[in-house]
Amino acid sequence: MLCATLYGSNFVFGSLLLREFPALHLSAYRLAVSSVFLIGYLIIARRMTRLSSHDIVYLIPLAIIGMLLHQVTFFTGLQTIDATTASLILSLSPIFTAMLARLFLKESFTPRMAAGSLFALAGVFFVVSQGRGLHITLTTGMGIIFICMLAFSGSTILMRKLTERMDALNATAYSTFLGCILVFPVAVWREPHEQNSHSYEWWVLLIGSALLIQGLCAIIWNNQIRKVGAAKASVFLNLQPFVAMVLGHFMLGTPVTFTQVGGSILIVCGVVLATLSGLQRKKSHGDAISLSSAKR
Repeated sequence: MLCATLYGSNFVFGSLLLREFPALHLSAYRLAVSSVFLIGYLIIARRMTRLSSHDIVYLIPLAIIGMLLHQVTFFTGLQTIDATTASLILSLSPIFTAMLARLFLKESFTPRMAAGSLFALAGVFFVVSQGRGLHITLTTGMGIIFICMLAFSGSTILMRKLTERMDALNATAYSTFLGCILVFPVAVWREPHEQNSHSYEWWVLLIGSALLIQGLCAIIWNNQIRKVGAAKASVFLNLQPFVAMVLGHFMLGTPVTFTQVGGSILIVCGVVLATLSGLQRKKSHGDAISLSSAKR
């Protein structure tokens, strides 16, 4: 819930920062800040672990797919497709993550989780479209954003596998550092005329959001997906449009419609429906153990 809330706020902070920084340079700068923070902490705390060849098997694809491919396709796709349609396509990631988790991680994907995902997806539709509806015709931009969504889903699975071998902090630090190395050349190539004379306030916002969202939040998320599971954790990502809508209203003055409020309720209900079954099973299992212990 905390990570989904922070990730949702990233849309608002990103919208503010994009007024001052080019898109790919903004991504590269934030990855650089996060890398310095994470690697520095590992060195000071003496928690940095040596990478094995098996770790690299997951780490390199994770950096390429989860950092480079995801970042480049996201900003490239937004140049040829409207934000509403792009948001809806990206909101398919929980369903595709659950499918990939079922295929590669053998995680369960119950009918309740499927129903909750569809409820949340319907809510996302109302939030991002503001009740206007979508008139979709297949375009190149849609294909690029679809690849972006698959990249995020795939990176979640790869991170889940990597954190089985190493702790989440090291996995996050190494993947972020490699991602920074990969994104910077693309940023320079695609946006060669970046101006570095930005005011102090913009750099504070950039560094603060990087440390909080791409640093601390990434560590929490990557650590907790080992306990919650990639499929169930991804369902919470449907809360992002709701958070972005609320913060956008108070911080950017974006109006909120009744249709968006109704969609937000669908999102929350979908997340609850998709995750409640696991909590009920755990509670029932705990009650059964307690009853058995009482009998003994």
